[in-house]
Amino acid sequence: MTQLPILVSAANLTKSPYNVRTVSDAVADAQLEANIAVKGVRKNLIGVPVSRKKGHYRIIAGGRRLDAVHRLIEKGILDADYQVAVLVLPNANDAIETSLEENFFTLTMNPADTCRAFQDIIESEGKTPEDVAKRFGLTERFVRSRLRLADLAEPVFDALRSAEITLDVAIAYTSNCDRTRQGEVFALLKDGYYRSNVSEIRRQLAEDTYLGSDPKALLVGRAAYIEAGGRVDLDLFTDATTERWIDGSLLNRLAAERLAAAAEAMRSQEGFAEIRVVPTTHVSYNDTWDLQPLKGETAPLTPEQESRLEAIEEELDAINAAYEDGDEEEQAEQANRAELLEAEASAIANPTPILSDEQKAGALAYMIIGHDGQPRLHQQLYLAPVEENELEDQDDESEQSEALEPNGDVESGAGRPVYSQRLSQELAEMKSELVRVHIASDPSFALDLGVFWMVDKATRHYGFDQLATELKADKPWSPLTGYKSETPAAEEWAKIEASLDRSWMEAGEASERYDAFCCLPDDVRAAWLAWVIARTLHAVVAGKNGSAFIDHLGQKLGIDVAAWWRPTATNYFDRLAKGTILAHLESVGGKELSSRYGASKKHDLSTSAEKIFAGSIPIEAEIREAAIAWIPDVMRFGPLVTQEAEPAPNDAETDAALDTLAKAA
Repeated sequence: MTQLPILVSAANLTKSPYNVRTVSDAVADAQLEANIAVKGVRKNLIGVPVSRKKGHYRIIAGGRRLDAVHRLIEKGILDADYQVAVLVLPNANDAIETSLEENFFTLTMNPADTCRAFQDIIESEGKTPEDVAKRFGLTERFVRSRLRLADLAEPVFDALRSAEITLDVAIAYTSNCDRTRQGEVFALLKDGYYRSNVSEIRRQLAEDTYLGSDPKALLVGRAAYIEAGGRVDLDLFTDATTERWIDGSLLNRLAAERLAAAAEAMRSQEGFAEIRVVPTTHVSYNDTWDLQPLKGETAPLTPEQESRLEAIEEELDAINAAYEDGDEEEQAEQANRAELLEAEASAIANPTPILSDEQKAGALAYMIIGHDGQPRLHQQLYLAPVEENELEDQDDESEQSEALEPNGDVESGAGRPVYSQRLSQELAEMKSELVRVHIASDPSFALDLGVFWMVDKATRHYGFDQLATELKADKPWSPLTGYKSETPAAEEWAKIEASLDRSWMEAGEASERYDAFCCLPDDVRAAWLAWVIARTLHAVVAGKNGSAFIDHLGQKLGIDVAAWWRPTATNYFDRLAKGTILAHLESVGGKELSSRYGASKKHDLSTSAEKIFAGSIPIEAEIREAAIAWIPDVMRFGPLVTQEAEPAPNDAETDAALDTLAKAA
């Protein structure tokens, strides 16, 4: 016959010395106590009678619950005569075994089940995270963190539920609430070396996102960003400076538009030849490496400015002296304040030089974002670059007519585009990465190519450079610093790298690693071969030694450049003169198309050109078809198709200017 529990006053219950659990956890005990205070003891205890004390029992299973009840009675939360259900064992000899069964078979809940349970309580009972926290003796932060787990992308949540990833890894994925981005990062890392690296997961998720205190965010403004469809990752513990804006591409576009408008207003006001927009807080060396600085007169500092510099220096000294004594939050505030003060001091000590109207007419300036989020003109000015055909016609005062006829059309027969050294190298990098990704995707091709490179180097003692590779499989050096390709080919290369099996790397000594590598399946080793051959490919500027061989590889691989790479304002059109952009439009749509945009401002023209060559705006079918298939000659895998503008005959001054420009390039 099944025995039923009986109700016994807690005052008549004590823990049995046979209870096997002797070590507990203070946090877990507090959580249990909080839950009993709200819901009571919902599971019976198990006990044995106390001899010679009728109605008294020693508890052999449920001792933690009994301790919690006694504490709550002492605190006055439960009545002194509070009763608890007790299942009484008829035989005390089973006490130790029963206590062990009660504790040994306890299974901690899967975090996925916990977070979904919290979510169900909130949705079905109309509770708040604060209510749930009180019921289970938890902090509200803990409950909210578990609720964020419930909103993980399904692949990540399923991996947590099936124990493929740990709780720490799952929490790292909640650092960005964009479920689409979570899924992309999970797919990229799940089979790779960094699949359990919390720092790498957070870094990947934080890419292209910004804090609310970022200068770009301050420039655009929260209201404008949200009105444009931007999303903010919020929780109870963030504020306007620590919240994360997760639509980075949208913020970048809005910031570029704000800066472009400010730059155009400044150019019209000051009369500069050109103002380039750099949506960061500084101008890097790579932006100016082929430009000649323009020197003007610098006005002496005013007494007010000198006084302000002294005040800034004193405040910085005070910050440095107090830094070590502050806590982490205070140190972060001090560091931010110091950064703002140093930027202010630099702006005062290095003012924009005073230029004549003639100097301004030939000056190139940069518009950047100040640390306070305001558009700022960078203090260093440069000589505006001049295109070759402008140099040819500078003596007959026809600079404007060389690019546009009176009706705004582009002249036919214009000279080839003038690329800066920086742009030439970037185009070479993007072109070579197309070849790399195709080599890495074709192990058979890579094997033939690698063998050829090795044999050719072993049998020849000259002319090796035209093969554009390093046989040692080292990643080639690039003159670009801070350059980051954002093309589809770069994304595909990252996926190829992440998919490589690195298990053999942890085998131990070199011989052990070699044996482990040899044990990999053929297709896995073939993938490593393709990758290691592909990564050696040099980026060679068009027309330089080695570029012909790269073109031959591209043709042999059948690379469709237009399908993999499209010219954008960022990677191409912003870097060209207005006349060159109009010439590109004429090449696909004739003078009628270029004349439509002849009066456009430079930034607007670049943006329009990006959309036209992407086929994303309504346009005549024939022009659209030609535009989406168009690529500049320098990105083709074949001979360059250029039309050189003939120099003016018997013009010694123009010839000398051209020679000077060629040497500078």
